Amino acid sequence: MTTQRKAVALISGGLDSMLAVKLIQQQGIYVEGINFFTGFCVEGHTHAIRDKDKHAEKPKRNNALWTAEQLGIKLHIIDVIEEYKNVLINPKHGYGTNMNPCMDCKIFMISKAKQWMIENCFDFIITGEVIGQRPMSQNKFKLPIISKQSGADDLLVRPLCAKNLEATLPEREGWIQRDALCSITGRSRKPQFAMAKEFGFTDFAQPAGGCCFLTDKYYSAKLVDLWQAQGHKEYELDDIMLLKVGRHIRPKPHFKLIISREEGEGRFMQGYRHEFMSVQATGFKGSITLVDGVPMPEDLPLIASIVARYGQGKNEDLVTLTLTQKDGSTQELKVKPFDDDAQLAAWQV
Repeated sequence: MTTQRKAVALISGGLDSMLAVKLIQQQGIYVEGINFFTGFCVEGHTHAIRDKDKHAEKPKRNNALWTAEQLGIKLHIIDVIEEYKNVLINPKHGYGTNMNPCMDCKIFMISKAKQWMIENCFDFIITGEVIGQRPMSQNKFKLPIISKQSGADDLLVRPLCAKNLEATLPEREGWIQRDALCSITGRSRKPQFAMAKEFGFTDFAQPAGGCCFLTDKYYSAKLVDLWQAQGHKEYELDDIMLLKVGRHIRPKPHFKLIISREEGEGRFMQGYRHEFMSVQATGFKGSITLVDGVPMPEDLPLIASIVARYGQGKNEDLVTLTLTQKDGSTQELKVKPFDDDAQLAAWQV
């Protein structure tokens, strides 16, 4: 009897991983998916937080789960938040354009996939990588490094560009046919779109810089600011979650304001009122603001005036605001809304 070979696929939720799985499924291979949650996933929380995403013409979704459903495969979502910290803080191969440790990230995830493969008696690993698609981690010289340093070696199959690489063990052993794999290179998406049409995929995630906040220059700037302010690179999940929401303003080195931009963010930030000083206008609808750090008493009027600037009372002569400490004690301040927009822009993280 022919042995039923099994592959585990890294599923990001994008089109490439979707096509890679389909190519392998067509060869009679049983596939299950794996998705690693680092805490920096774009789809992990923000779509559920922001009102604008909830009421969008096309509802937001977790694309990894959706992709697995379309492919008819089981998806395993694995929490790697703690393990991933060392990858981000100490990347051996450095960072990309922003704070994205792409090479180290890929090596880490494939090494975790190999561990899962062994523990669950699977035969090889699939990814949707394409030569030349991402300059830091997906070029012909870097892909073999990822295979070797992850420990996956020739058990790692990249169906979309396999013909441009050395044959892997599954190909040499005849588990899969090399002729049925692809030779895609470069950043053009036309070959993938053509394949999607051929497979009948009419709905899939559009490429937009990846699914990781660390590739975003604005998020990366906030992360660097956090590390500089606290004097070290350690972080907790709450730290990186709060970097995803609000307008961040640092008027002085020892404190930062996180100002909600819409009602969804405001509701989410309400959950942190017992961990931070919070500020809200009285009598005017406006943002909730969390104060991260330890402001001095003389800083409070400045804080209140900035918060007033972002509420409905921004054009009033005086606005009353309530400052609430972590212990629930309150203090009221009447201030003129801050009116130096150039200075606010300079303070914005």
